[in-house]
Amino acid sequence: MARELTGRHVLIITLAAFGVIIAVNVVMAVLAVGSFPGLEVKNSYVASQQFDRERQAQQGLGWTARASHDGGELAIQILDRHGRHPILRDFSATIGRPTHKRADVTPDFHVAGGVYRAPLDLEPGNWNIHVQAVAEDGTQFRQRLDHHAGAKVK
Repeated sequence: MARELTGRHVLIITLAAFGVIIAVNVVMAVLAVGSFPGLEVKNSYVASQQFDRERQAQQGLGWTARASHDGGELAIQILDRHGRHPILRDFSATIGRPTHKRADVTPDFHVAGGVYRAPLDLEPGNWNIHVQAVAEDGTQFRQRLDHHAGAKVK
């Protein structure tokens, strides 16, 4: 026997549907706010001025970084505007996925002939390499390199 659809039934169905939508939105908002790391800088104007000074100093160096990966070793070299390896006071690089920090690694590099090398296995896919170095005069150098590791040959 078929029951008649009344206005009361339609009201209950409508309220239930909107209730589910509102509940999901509240849960998602709570999760989003709970995962937000918080304030990055206290004063964005001051931070932008510092950023501009650091960017101009880095551009003055005229350096570029290049990376290559042969399946078992990561090689990074920094070159000046004349194609030579500058003398660095400090060097480090962090390698990770663009979408999360779970796979981030900062390998121990050894330098030979101006090329920094570290043993590193990379799974196939996209990787970001964040290079940081310090020039002899103390100028900070930072560059992000996008790298795609191919499938391993078996």
